[in-house]
This record gives sequence, structure tokens and C-alpha cells, in this order.
Amino acid sequence: MAFVEITPQELQARLAGGEALQLIDVRERFEWDVARLPGARLVPFVTLPEALQTLDRERPVVVYCKGGARGRVAASYLADAGFRRVANLAGGILRWRAEVDPSLAAD
Repeated sequence: MAFVEITPQELQARLAGGEALQLIDVRERFEWDVARLPGARLVPFVTLPEALQTLDRERPVVVYCKGGARGRVAASYLADAGFRRVANLAGGILRWRAEVDPSLAAD
């Protein structure tokens, strides 16, 4: 199984279009407390295996982290677990802040 990379602009367009995405933040709580994307759910990377059964396998999943690396690993894990529509936010929340929402706090 595979996942795709999605740019901040692509994600913003999908969210603005009302797509029912599962937006999963795989950072740690302290990072989440500083800044997060609207509508996201915190699932720290180390807790992802326990959270699998709480995710909807029929809805697209977009994961993100700070810079993209943890998100890629999480996206790969979800794809390997049988999720068919998985994307990683390329560049993570840092790129989102740079390209979409400069008002977001730095973490």
C-alpha cells in the first residue's frame, strides 16, 4: 500500500471544499498545545497503533507533523494497515504556516 504527499494549498482547498477528511496530528501534546490545524485530532505517533480502531477506514486520512518526517512514517503505517486513502502533509505544520496561515504560532 502507498500514500501520497499533499501540499498545504491542496489541503486547504480540500478543507474549504468541505471534504470529510480525518486530519490527524501525529505530534506530541506539547507541540499540539502551541499550534494545530483547525479540525485536527491529536494522535501522537507512538499511540497510532492503539488509535487504529477509532479511525474510519472509508474516509480519507491526512496526517501531519512538524516538518513532514513523522507524518510520512505515520502515513506509511496507515497505508500498510489497510487504509486506502492516506496523505501526508508535505512539510508539516511549518510549511502550512509558511504558505497558508502565517498567524499560526511557531512550535
